This record gives sequence, structure tokens and C-alpha cells, in this order.
Amino acid sequence: MRKFSQLTLLVLLPVITYAQDQPDAAVMQKIREEGLQRSQVMNIAFQLTDVAGPRLTNSPGYKRAADYAIRQMTSWGLQNARTEAWGEFGKSWELTRSYLALTAPYYRPLIAFPPSWTSGTKGLKSAPAILITGSDSVYLASLKGKLKGKILVLDREDPYQQSFKADAVRFTDEQLADMQSATNRSAAPRDTAAQRRAAEQARLQVRRNVFLTPSLRKMAETEGAIALLSTGNRNHDGTIFVASGGLYDPKAADGFPSMAMTIEDYMPLVRMLRADIPVKLDIDIAIRTNTNDTKAYNVLAEMPGTDPQLQSELVMLGGHLDSWHGGSGATDNAAGCAVMMEALRILKAIGVQPRRTIRIALWSGEEQGLLGSGAYTKKEFATADAKSKFSGYFNLDNGTGKVRGIYLQGNEACNPIFTEWLKPFADLGATTVTIRNTGGTDHQSFDALGLPGFQFIQDPIEYNTRTHHSNMDTYDHLVEDDLKQAAVVIAAFVYNTAQRDEKLPRKQAAQPSLGSR
Repeated sequence: MRKFSQLTLLVLLPVITYAQDQPDAAVMQKIREEGLQRSQVMNIAFQLTDVAGPRLTNSPGYKRAADYAIRQMTSWGLQNARTEAWGEFGKSWELTRSYLALTAPYYRPLIAFPPSWTSGTKGLKSAPAILITGSDSVYLASLKGKLKGKILVLDREDPYQQSFKADAVRFTDEQLADMQSATNRSAAPRDTAAQRRAAEQARLQVRRNVFLTPSLRKMAETEGAIALLSTGNRNHDGTIFVASGGLYDPKAADGFPSMAMTIEDYMPLVRMLRADIPVKLDIDIAIRTNTNDTKAYNVLAEMPGTDPQLQSELVMLGGHLDSWHGGSGATDNAAGCAVMMEALRILKAIGVQPRRTIRIALWSGEEQGLLGSGAYTKKEFATADAKSKFSGYFNLDNGTGKVRGIYLQGNEACNPIFTEWLKPFADLGATTVTIRNTGGTDHQSFDALGLPGFQFIQDPIEYNTRTHHSNMDTYDHLVEDDLKQAAVVIAAFVYNTAQRDEKLPRKQAAQPSLGSR
């Protein structure tokens, strides 16, 4: 009899789960209509990018974006919209002027951008360039007395190669099917032969190219060089990938004045200097730093739950509000923040009453290592009781592409649940549930504590090829229809999580393989 009961339960369990997790068709339709026909996602994105500007953690741009988000979410009726300090971060850094031009043997403006947390030039400087062709101690000794008043240009082979591949792509049906059929939790496997070729090319490139070493930097500072120019293999077609060049520690000095350049502007300087043709440049970099407030802040707001039995339990959604400074941080990650804000606007607009409390979090410090979400989760879920009242977190941070499904992060128990929740949006292209993990963003802070944290599968578009951490990461690279679709799907997931009788299941630890010790 006991065996029969257990067998019956195993047979009925999928039926019970299926019945519980069938979405409310009427609510799903309202979400679609509000999100697709009356969307405000692009105006939110405009405010976070063009209006607020670049949003380095603890910068004036971040504060402008945070203040806007609080005002906007409050106007929609969300409660307790606020900034919340998560701990010490470091000094604020803001670029206030940037100019680089070739002035001899002719005039030409150059595309260049200073890395963050580097120094300014203390006014406009007009100076000759010097080609640095090595960094070993013998070579550096030969430079003694030659760097004062110079702009350093690091020698390198011409790295530009034409590409015949499109920048913007979507996942193919075959790629999505491969994700769907995966049986292990690791990220998608890569072509190991291609990896080996890429690694070998990288090793060769390192041997060919000169880099700023600590010894070279110290010598440049000691001798009174003005600035350093550099480029990278990806800085082509007017695009510059630029991040940090110094330390945000308030006790650390700013990095040496530097500018990253496009390959097309950089290599003419290298070739002329190799040919002993005098090169002269104008450079002007102005930086504003602030160490008065070294704390960093997340942005939070809630839709309170209405079920007396479940309102103390929490459903969360979010993305990181901080960005790098080369562009206005549109695809990384104003897109994710705008979508998450829009998802809650949709739920407020259609008048649903969630059973559980829904909380949005717009994180800071993500670009420096998931700092804001990491500190928040460790504090908020420090106790077993706090963890027991948490249902799930949904994250968006892979660009402007539409949602094609969701990564389970190895949480197989959520597979049938999320499969049901995606069905109303199959016609919008959201169909795939994969056991695979994905990394590099704030859902990992939840996953690390054993809490259900998920990142959605998004079409790549041109995220890795053009916009990620580059000067092309601007509003114009956002795809409106994709962001509308993402907000609709995520609003549904958040609502369904808030309405379930049970919290989302935790994932089970991976079982050791046979023969393991």
C-alpha cells in the first residue's frame, strides 16, 4: 500500500504542478496589451541614458539616474522608493573635458576616450609624440631623460582585419534547441579548436605589442611625460572599448593620464613614428573626483503583497544601474533597468494585487564585481528565516535583445514551472528553458546563497560585438520592440511568482558522478 501511494504521488505530482502553474489567461492578456500597446520603456531608457548620462558607480550620473528612478516609480504608486547604501565603495570620478587631435604633420581630430579613475592633463597640452617599442629594463634605461613633455605611443602590429560577419545577430532555432536539450549545468560548450586558435593568436599578439608596465608608468611619471595613448584589437570602426585605468580607492592616486583610441586613428601615429616623421598632438583631459561620500547606493522600491499569509514573502527583479563611461550605458544596462521598471509599471497599470511583496532593485557596483547585489544579499538574507521568506529573483543584463527564454542555473525543479509560464508568449519568441548556467551579472549574488536567481536568455543583437563597454553603448542601439517584449514576459514571470501557492523551489546540489571519491 505504501509503495502504491508513493507511485501514485509521483504520477500525480506533474499534474499538480501543471495545475498550479497554469498562468491566469486574462491577466496574461492584460499584461500583453499594456506592455505592447502603451509601453513607456523607451522613455524610461531615454531618461536613464541621454538625460542622466554615463553612470559610473558613485558618480553624479549615477545619482541623476537614481533620483529619476525614485521619482518615476513613486509616481506609478510603488512604495518606499529609495536609495540604500550597501557599504564603502570609493571616490567618485567624472570626465568633464576630453580632446585629442593630431596637429603635425597636419591637423586631424582623433577619436579617443580616457579610462576611468585616471588623471587629467591640467589643461591643454601641445606636445610631440614618442614611440615606445619595448618595456624591458635595458630598453627603459635607454629612454632615460627622453620622456619629459612627451606623449607616449605604444608600438604594436597593425591589428585591423576586415570582418565579413554581421554585428547584430539573433539566436537561431538550432541554437535555442541546443540550449533546450542541454543536460548539464555548465555554460554552452565552445569550439575548442577555435579556442586554441584564438589563444595562440593572443599569445602572439602579446609578444608583438608593447604594454604599459609598472616600470614604464613609474618612469613616465618620474620624468614628467604628459600622457599615454593606446588601442586594442577591438577598437575599430569608430568604436572604443574602454573601462577602468586606475583605482577607485579614495586613498589611491588617480591613474596616469591616458586615452584609448580607435585603431584607425592610432595606427597612423605608429607608422609615422616608425618612419621618423615628427608627430605632434594636442591633448586636454579634465577630471572631477570626489571623496566626500565614498559609500555606494542601490535603488529599491516595492509593490506590497496583499495576502496575509504570503505578504511577508519576497519576489525580486532587477538589473544594474551603474555603467562604464564611454557611452551612456544603454545596453549595459539601462536596457535591463528600463525593462524591470516597465514590468512593474505594467502590473500597477492593470491593477493586479500580488499575493507576495514584489521588490525591484537597481544595483550599483556591478561593473566592479557584483558589489551592490553581493553586499545587499549577504545583509538581507543573512539568516535562515530571511532566506525562507524569499521566493525568487529575476535579472536582465545582456543587452537590448528580446527574451528568448530563461537559464535555470541548474534548478531543474523550476523547468516545468517556467515552461508553463512561457507558453502564452511563444508567439513573441520566448520558448526556451535551459538547465545551463550563465554568469557575469547580479543573479549570481542570489545563486551563491542558494536562493533562486535567474537571468533571461536574450538575443545577442550587437552586445558583444559593438556596444558592451564601448562608446557605442547609446540609446540609438536599443531595439524598441525587443524591450517591449522583454518587459511583458518579465512582468508575467514576476506576477506568476508572486501568485504561486508555494515559493519557487530551490535547486538540488549536483550529485557526484559514479566512481567519484
